[in-house]
Amino acid sequence: MQLTGVYPPLATPFVNQELALDLLAANVRKLAPAGLTGFVALGSNGELPTLTETEKLQVVETVAANAPAGAEIIAGVAYESTRQALAFIEQAAGCGAQAALVLPPAYYKSALTPAVHREFFTVLADQAALPILIYNMPAYTGVNVGPDVAVPLAEHPRVIGMKDSSGNIVQITDIIRQTRQQDFAVLAGSASFLFTSLCVGAAGGVAALANVAPRACVSLFNLYQQGTLAEAQALQYRLMAPNAAVTTRFGIAGLKAAMALCGFHGGEPRHPLTPLPQRQLESVRVILAEARLLFGETSNDAANDAAGG
Repeated sequence: MQLTGVYPPLATPFVNQELALDLLAANVRKLAPAGLTGFVALGSNGELPTLTETEKLQVVETVAANAPAGAEIIAGVAYESTRQALAFIEQAAGCGAQAALVLPPAYYKSALTPAVHREFFTVLADQAALPILIYNMPAYTGVNVGPDVAVPLAEHPRVIGMKDSSGNIVQITDIIRQTRQQDFAVLAGSASFLFTSLCVGAAGGVAALANVAPRACVSLFNLYQQGTLAEAQALQYRLMAPNAAVTTRFGIAGLKAAMALCGFHGGEPRHPLTPLPQRQLESVRVILAEARLLFGETSNDAANDAAGG
């Protein structure tokens, strides 16, 4: 796997609270020409905790079946037991996943020391049917996977990388610094700090905003790779407000609303999450318009050119 570039953590569309696999397939096909390296199915933005086991596998299978040739398919994994995680990874591999993005166990926090987390990921790496990426998402899990866990694990040949959504750029820098001699890719977990992470050596990013503005996110990566840093920085600034709208400010409902405004199938969130009220929906519309993303990215010529679009 390349593990470089931009990956959207795909939203999972629901209609009348039922999984809408046809809309998911349509989203993947529409995202395909944007220059994305691959797709993350069953991430936090995919409402992973709300899905049944059968639905999870259907999502992975649908993404893999509709992705373009060569796209990397990464499946999210979130279980409190090692046994459950191993079993699901084996099933996900059978559905077309090529790697597993694994959250650390978090429920029994007082017992889940760094040593326990190192052991958890080591057992997965030793036994799982797929290579492992560590997923650090402390805002949701309450657990921070820091250098004391990530750096030793980077030496394992089947722990191939990490998505860090902490927003702690000091921590991200330190992990990259200590693993730069390993075959270990650190991916920024948000478009809000993609440019900064690239500057300190990140391999790319897994960004919710790539569900809404895939070409712009790919462009930011490409501009950095081309060494046109002023342009990359300017694009990062322009993406800050829309990224906040689809993540911390309005959450899953904001992401799905923004997708619908930009021509994708967002669908409704799964209960107990609820759609945006009208006033917040209008706020999302204004934010996207100001960032020149409202009707997709056709008005964003610089981003289209840099992405090859």
